[in-house]
Amino acid sequence: MDSVPSDGYLPGSVTKSVKILVVGSFGVGKTTLIGAISEITPLRTEEILTQVSEGVDDLTGVAGKRTTTVAMDFGRITLNESLALYLFGTPGQRRFWDLWEGLASGAAGVLVLVDTRPGRLEASFEVFDQLELGTQMPFVVAVNHFPDTVRHSVDELRTALDLLPETPILDCDARDRASVLHALTTLVEYAVESAGGSAPAQNVPAPQEVVS
Repeated sequence: MDSVPSDGYLPGSVTKSVKILVVGSFGVGKTTLIGAISEITPLRTEEILTQVSEGVDDLTGVAGKRTTTVAMDFGRITLNESLALYLFGTPGQRRFWDLWEGLASGAAGVLVLVDTRPGRLEASFEVFDQLELGTQMPFVVAVNHFPDTVRHSVDELRTALDLLPETPILDCDARDRASVLHALTTLVEYAVESAGGSAPAQNVPAPQEVVS
């Protein structure tokens, strides 16, 4: 990331792109994370929460939330001089989970955001169930820390979330670019390792093409 494009154009040196899925429960910080790292203006499909969602969306721990993603978030980050990551964030509410299958198509790995505040970790259980049902992609778990986040050891989280011993678990601040970059780099490295040395990649648009 020595030189990050600021005009929306991909550097001419970029020859590969990798699609990354960002998932997590409602209000866990997916939109914030993509906004913090994207080198282009992120695409957001947020709508204002209305009374229709009362009794449907679980607002435990996020009572002050006023908007919600209804389709996806999208951003891009040039990870190094030859590789760009395209980030697709999924909606958190269960009623929008039918979109996951289409968003997951072609992705090389998944970044799973979890919230360990009181009453919030349980919301991640269904996310992992959905992830296991819909895809066999490698994933990394990132604990998004809020001011009142309850600290747990890696072993405690691995047990609570029923994760395999090799699944990476790390701390993350979805607002902080460096923290998000570390999480994404860990995911790419894990995806490469899981794929036997090479992460699935796609051809990227010509450098003169703009992603808007």
